[in-house]
Amino acid sequence: MTYFIYILLNNVIPLSIMIALGVILYRAFKLDIRTLSKLNFYLFSPALVFKMLYESSLSMQLMLQTLLFFALHLAAMFLLVEFIMRVRGYQNSMITAMRNSVIFYNSANYALPLNQLVFVGDAFTLSIQIIIMMMQSLLPNTYGVYSVNAHKNDLRQTLRTILSLPVIYVIPLAFLMRWLHIPIPDPIYMPITYISNAFVCTALITLGVQLGSMKWTLMFSDVMLSNVLRLLIGPAVGFGIVWLLGIHGTMAQALVLATSVPTSLSSALIAVEYDNEPEFASQVVFSSTIFSICTVTLVIYLIQFIA
Repeated sequence: MTYFIYILLNNVIPLSIMIALGVILYRAFKLDIRTLSKLNFYLFSPALVFKMLYESSLSMQLMLQTLLFFALHLAAMFLLVEFIMRVRGYQNSMITAMRNSVIFYNSANYALPLNQLVFVGDAFTLSIQIIIMMMQSLLPNTYGVYSVNAHKNDLRQTLRTILSLPVIYVIPLAFLMRWLHIPIPDPIYMPITYISNAFVCTALITLGVQLGSMKWTLMFSDVMLSNVLRLLIGPAVGFGIVWLLGIHGTMAQALVLATSVPTSLSSALIAVEYDNEPEFASQVVFSSTIFSICTVTLVIYLIQFIA
């Protein structure tokens, strides 16, 4: 019950309030969703990723183990979603939107505080979550952008779009500067901090603006399918992979917990930016956040058995 109340008070209610403000602002002022989307992709998200990676302390062994788990989990979920979508006969744009809603999950502003609650501020489990957050920041800005543009543009134009995104340069830059112990002067680091702190607010306002601009034709069966795959099948596959790899203890618990969180805001931002089923993507982000109150609490209870 403690975890249920915590997730409700510290994740779902604050996120819902910010989304509601976005809806209200759109109804009052008709905010431009494209401008907000570009601010997230080209300013706020890169600043957040850079700051977290620059300040982190990650060992090579931990990184390799976590990346192996992440790769296997991603591959398993990808194949499962592909099979289900073929059976259901989805078309190009919906295939991409469904896939992104399942394989991209909220590893930053939801999973990081959750990790710190469950493991009581443990630096080891926080490092695991930061590695997964890094990959969940990189994937939407590379594969995610490619997937929504592949059936619209030629390969050269799609690659040009991907290479224009700052986050793919920010990740290696942050690691290089941290490993070489290159200090950042305060007049430069302070703006980075201010901008990164604005990411969650701006992303949620953007989602609210998208929800406020929709006609609200509820895509119930598709949204529920995405939620089941993300919130229930995702952590179940995580349990299977840590068992397969022989990972035990706190590391196994942290890895499984990382896969249990709701759909990432990135999937909705990509859908809005590139006009790829934005209504479906926005409904999935919102609904999976609500349903995660129960599913994440269940996962927290179950991970004690792999200690």
